[in-house]
Parts: sequence; structure tokens; C-alpha cells
Amino acid sequence: MKTYRTIGRRKSAVAQMYIQLLETPSAAYGEASVFLINNKTIFQYFQNDSNSIETITLLADNLKGIYIIKTHVSGGGLSAQKQAICLALARGICSIHSQFPKKKGFLTQDSRVKERRKYGLKKARKAPQYSKR
Repeated sequence: MKTYRTIGRRKSAVAQMYIQLLETPSAAYGEASVFLINNKTIFQYFQNDSNSIETITLLADNLKGIYIIKTHVSGGGLSAQKQAICLALARGICSIHSQFPKKKGFLTQDSRVKERRKYGLKKARKAPQYSKR
């Protein structure tokens, strides 16, 4: 039983993923594959966001065989966490199967983050109204 560890990041969200491929079905999990996010199933974690569930399960279908995926996600919002999970999962699939299609854009890390607020300004770039007199 080999374990792969990958990390995905987006904004301030960080996803640490552990992928275990099982050679034989285990007594604990049976014949089905398991996907846990913070010790919850993917359906419990992304309750109302069917798009997130679809995207992640489509990526996970590229893994062949029976697998256990455990993910710990922290920081950011649900959308950033979903993108961090997708990046970590794509990196894990790429390390397991080297012929994973890299042109689909799942392996590209989006490095944009929120710009910090500067003193003297109301927001990152919004200045108070200028008064000449």
C-alpha cells in the first residue's frame, strides 16, 4: 500500500492530500473508493455546491483501482478550498499516472492573492475623496 502526499494552494487556502492505493479490497472500506475532506465525505463538506462535487469527482475518476483519499483543508473560503483540493488531486494523479493530460489546466496554480490595505487609503487602492480647498 503506497501513499502519495500532495499539496494544493489557492489564495489563503491550503489542501494537504494523502492518496493511498489499495492492491486488494480492505475489510474496512470494501470495494468502494473513499474520499474524505477534514474527516467528512465530499457530499457532507460541499453540501449545496454540486459544481464542486462534480469537478472533484471527475478528477478522482482518473485514478484506477481502489483508493483512499484523505484531505486536510484550512484557510480561505469554500471556492478557494475547492480549487486547492483540485490542484492537490491533479498533482497526485500526475505523480501516480505520468500520462495524465497536463493541457487541461488542472496543474496550473493560480497565484493571485488579495492585495493588502495601505495606510492613508480606505481599501487597497481606493483613496478618500480629494478636496482642493
